[in-house]
Amino acid sequence: MKVEVLKQYSVFLPNEPGALGRLSGEFAKAGVSLIGISSEVRDDSAMVRIAVGAEGDFSSVLGQAGFASIESKLVSVEVPDRPGALAMISDALALGKVNITNVYGTALHGGTCRILFAVENTAKALKILERMKAG
Repeated sequence: MKVEVLKQYSVFLPNEPGALGRLSGEFAKAGVSLIGISSEVRDDSAMVRIAVGAEGDFSSVLGQAGFASIESKLVSVEVPDRPGALAMISDALALGKVNITNVYGTALHGGTCRILFAVENTAKALKILERMKAG
């Protein structure tokens, strides 16, 4: 199991053709690869969450491009891609009284999946996950 902290940018977009292309283009111009992405659309607006592993302050880049965003921490966990992986991790966090506020993920190559968690207490979540990794 691989555990690391990433940056997540929650970006507010209009719900219109081309909005996601403009947003992802800003990351491309900065040379930043996206690790994960999710979105929620409500009527005429959208919230897009983007996970990146690169260092740097992209909030200012997004702001200069006209996007309102919020930067936060995200816990990335890579585990074998098998039934029960998400349940195992979310149960461990629940037992440790860590609330998950958002989750998304994807399968990777070689039978591995990456699960991205936004949590209320990143430091506590990391301790729990590091204990799981050691045990």
